[in-house]
Amino acid sequence: MSKLTSLTIAEARTSLKERKFSSLELTEAYLAAMEQARILNAYIVETPGRAREMAKASDARLAKGEGGALEGIPLGIKDLFATKGVHTQAASHILDGFEPPYESTVTANLWREGAVMLGKLNMDEFAMGSSNETSYYGNVINPWRRRNSNAALVPGGSSGGSAAAVAAHLCAGATATDTGGSIRQPAAFTGTVGIKPTYGRCSRWGIVAFASSLDQAGPIARDVRDCAIMLKAMASHDPKDTTSVDVPVPDYEAMLGRPIKGMRVGIPREYRVDNMPADIDALWVKGAQWLKEQGAEIVEISLPHTKYALPAYYIVAPAEASSNLARYDGVRYGLRVKGDDIVSMYENTRAAGFGREVQRRVLIGTYVLSAGYYDAYYVRAQKVRTLIKRDFDEAWNRVDVVLTPATPSAAFAPGEITDPVQMYLNDVFTVTVNMAGLPGISVPAGLDPAGLPLSLQLIGKPFGEVTLFQVGHAIEEAAGRFEAPVWW
Repeated sequence: MSKLTSLTIAEARTSLKERKFSSLELTEAYLAAMEQARILNAYIVETPGRAREMAKASDARLAKGEGGALEGIPLGIKDLFATKGVHTQAASHILDGFEPPYESTVTANLWREGAVMLGKLNMDEFAMGSSNETSYYGNVINPWRRRNSNAALVPGGSSGGSAAAVAAHLCAGATATDTGGSIRQPAAFTGTVGIKPTYGRCSRWGIVAFASSLDQAGPIARDVRDCAIMLKAMASHDPKDTTSVDVPVPDYEAMLGRPIKGMRVGIPREYRVDNMPADIDALWVKGAQWLKEQGAEIVEISLPHTKYALPAYYIVAPAEASSNLARYDGVRYGLRVKGDDIVSMYENTRAAGFGREVQRRVLIGTYVLSAGYYDAYYVRAQKVRTLIKRDFDEAWNRVDVVLTPATPSAAFAPGEITDPVQMYLNDVFTVTVNMAGLPGISVPAGLDPAGLPLSLQLIGKPFGEVTLFQVGHAIEEAAGRFEAPVWW
């Protein structure tokens, strides 16, 4: 692993400004690391030519004493974000050959701040998955392995490529998206930090839609500070996105290191799920103790409708996916499989273009939206969603932040979970955040008995990302940093 690629965004930013090395040198180091780590399958497409051009432009600006907040920093971009003239297929066969003539708002914001694009990162197809096994381009391999084992592990999903690339030092940071835990769960599985911002904080324009009322972009990075730097650059109000909220974007980094004394940290009793592994429970207790030692007050709270969150989510999300994915019909772009008439062409294209998990969710979503079932399923799930949000609204009268586990287990092996319902249970601690539109951050906090990373999750008030970074930094300082041993 190159010394340059081991630097955090904050460290690289300082060194670039001091001219200790150039952005081109940093970019070349990452491109070399990517070449050596192709076994991880983290990237779908590498863009070395564009990366070198962007790095040279950054060096020219830095030489003049100019440059943005991410000037010269090489990043990986999840394949869900539209990048002008570059492969954007949501890791799906149905978008075969699609290269958008436009740029997503989030990536445009990053380029405006001087970031360099290394390539497009692998992911679960249309962001539907918790293990990165549903990608048309094959599964991503987690850089972490169990102690004394060479067995491959999943990096989580759907942002598995983003998390694996950051953990393996194949980019300084990465964009990701979170619909039910797709930033926080892979971050937890790879010992990285990931934040899902408040719904509306980052524009969804130019991001391939899964479930429009739940999707939100955010960063995965090596530590809390790097996440704060990236989110500041990614977030903005965007008139092109009607769900984008026009509120100022704070300087998140400036809040790091502030004392948490007097903060009230909620521990929801409903998150003590049946058969919770002892190491997850022990880590949760330890995390609360760390915060208490730094002056926070630990408060037990109740979020009574938590038990309904997962079933409600797996009604709302597939319903919205069914609607959003109706546009992929083989007529305008992407894959087209011929048929005897237009209906058979639609059927053949969608059957060949969508993977099994996407087909499963489209079928579920179409079913719950159909006549006779809409009220029984979809309307009822939306009512449950309102109750989940109300639970949190009432909790904010008593606490400033909520502390929970991030995942119910450490990373598992590809093919280990074949039952879809068991796979969906990976999101048991994360989906409430999306259902309520709240921000949540996953911070590495320890290792399990096999030496795999485990993380804690912090849930904040609407647009309370500043508090999440502040408390997340406190956990990080107590827990220390975790690096995957290099084996590839």
